[in-house]
Amino acid sequence: MTASKHAGLVLVPLFLFLCALTASCGGDSDNQPGADELTEAVQPLPLPGPYAVASSNVAQDFTRVGSGEDVTSYWEGLPSDDGAARYVTDLLAEPDNTLIATVTAPQDSDLYGDFAGQEVEFVVLVCYPTTSDNPRPDYPLDPPQTDVVLPHMQTGLEGPLFADDSARYPIVVFSHGYMGSPISSNDYFFAVTVLASYGYVVIAPFHGDLRFSNLNIEEIDDAIAVALNLENFTAMQALRPLSISAALDLVLAHPQWADHLDEIQIGGFGASMGGETMLLLGGAGLTTSYFDLGSSWEQITLDERIKAAVGYVPYFGQPVLPAFGRNQRGLDGIALPFLGISGTADTTAPITEAENGISRLSGTRRLVALSGVEHEFDDASSGDIFTWTLTFLDAEVRGDQEAAGRLSTMGSVEGGGDDSVLVF
Repeated sequence: MTASKHAGLVLVPLFLFLCALTASCGGDSDNQPGADELTEAVQPLPLPGPYAVASSNVAQDFTRVGSGEDVTSYWEGLPSDDGAARYVTDLLAEPDNTLIATVTAPQDSDLYGDFAGQEVEFVVLVCYPTTSDNPRPDYPLDPPQTDVVLPHMQTGLEGPLFADDSARYPIVVFSHGYMGSPISSNDYFFAVTVLASYGYVVIAPFHGDLRFSNLNIEEIDDAIAVALNLENFTAMQALRPLSISAALDLVLAHPQWADHLDEIQIGGFGASMGGETMLLLGGAGLTTSYFDLGSSWEQITLDERIKAAVGYVPYFGQPVLPAFGRNQRGLDGIALPFLGISGTADTTAPITEAENGISRLSGTRRLVALSGVEHEFDDASSGDIFTWTLTFLDAEVRGDQEAAGRLSTMGSVEGGGDDSVLVF
């Protein structure tokens, strides 16, 4: 679910050097994931689901985007050429009516680098199930940059119009990939609206990653680029789960939303680095040093409100630069139920790292392999992706027994791409 494809790790000499020093590449031999034979092929769920979808207020004044600027730079937090900060807050037409969460980074310079102790804002988009006759108009975004349209967007002091005003809806917190935003691409926004169309209230902060770490996307799988820019790259990774928790706090306490949300039934969905973010929310340890061969890792947070999470092409790092400590050991014993959906041709988030990491989890776990899929949203596999996702979330978050029974025997989704279970 990224806007571009990325080259694989090509620093072979560095890889061999590190392997020689560690005498081990990949996971321990006694902890390799196995593949249980799950044989049921289920029908794909219809997309979108049964509910119309509406969105919270993120109205913007696009006249503030300067000549030669790209509005996505604001959504993604990319500084200007002269180093001036840019973020979506600069464009908000109704900031007082927009959900904005605030995070104060802990006073820990090892984790938060230059941002330790600083207060950081995160704009939050919420999409939710609404009535089929919701009269509010759709809100098109800046047409030259994106064809995303926010459905039935609230404006002014308007509150949400839920499909059932007396119901309490389950929640999914949503984390986009590195250098993205919930509205930068149709891939991310499609995922948000599909989840909402199946009855979830989806809470999606604009992480604004490039405010903290401005690595080019081509360098995300470049060992030297990451290692030499680790301080603020780590800060960016560590702030992501804190922004999710802050967004959840904000919406759960908001008078327009609080009475319509089920604060017990909360799950998560993350794409690419958003998958890493979900595991950090579950208490995983984040790599804090690559120069001691990835053996240093530290827990960032633990948000026990998150009952289960899904990662699409989830980022576990590279074999010599693991995201969760050496051999992904920062995941040992993590109990968060987790479904990973990975592409077998993904070089940015290799499926081998996902296998090693997910096999270390102690809760309900699945890794679904999409044959031939790279680090991108695969349109042909949409039915597979969201049937797995919704079945898993319905079972683990909603406690749906029918979904749980289906998950216990589910081996693939009919049609679409070629999907199979690697870790069970």
